[in-house]
Amino acid sequence: MAMTTSASVPTESEGAIRGGTVTDRLVEANERYAAEFTDPGMDARPVLHVAVVACMDARLDLHAALGLELGDCHTIRNAGGVVTDDVIRSLTISQRKLGTRSIVLIHHTGCGLETITEDFRTELEMEVGQRPAWAVEAFRDVDQDVRQSMQRVRTSPFLLHAEDVRGFVFDVKTGLLREIDPVQPS
Repeated sequence: MAMTTSASVPTESEGAIRGGTVTDRLVEANERYAAEFTDPGMDARPVLHVAVVACMDARLDLHAALGLELGDCHTIRNAGGVVTDDVIRSLTISQRKLGTRSIVLIHHTGCGLETITEDFRTELEMEVGQRPAWAVEAFRDVDQDVRQSMQRVRTSPFLLHAEDVRGFVFDVKTGLLREIDPVQPS
């Protein structure tokens, strides 16, 4: 089955799509969506009581890859899918106010964070005159970074439910998940 993307849509210039910007295209798509939209009658509590933390990489269609439907989970995405303070903030709200109990962490093969270093912050500082307050969270070993993310979740004092935390690496070539043992093999 061939995967279709909008990447093949011809553009008049970079950032423009047939008479408008990419954002114009998204707004038009939303208008078509809203015209057929029916309120599903659900609240913000995920039906499956699970939060998924994953990389923002455009190759990951999490709902399709995990067989999820609208309302099944909370999805938290960032560069690398790493567990940062802001991810802990979102997971804490997800658990304490919206009833989630399980956490699934998903990194992936070929991640861009494997190709940069923390020197990126210095480069930004040189360019804009201000050093970012955030860490890049770059890594070289995706399995070890999943383990580190699992450990950050399990040791957070803010999370009520840290017993069902599992980490995976998504293979962008096959679409398969590979589970990571939280204990590094010796």
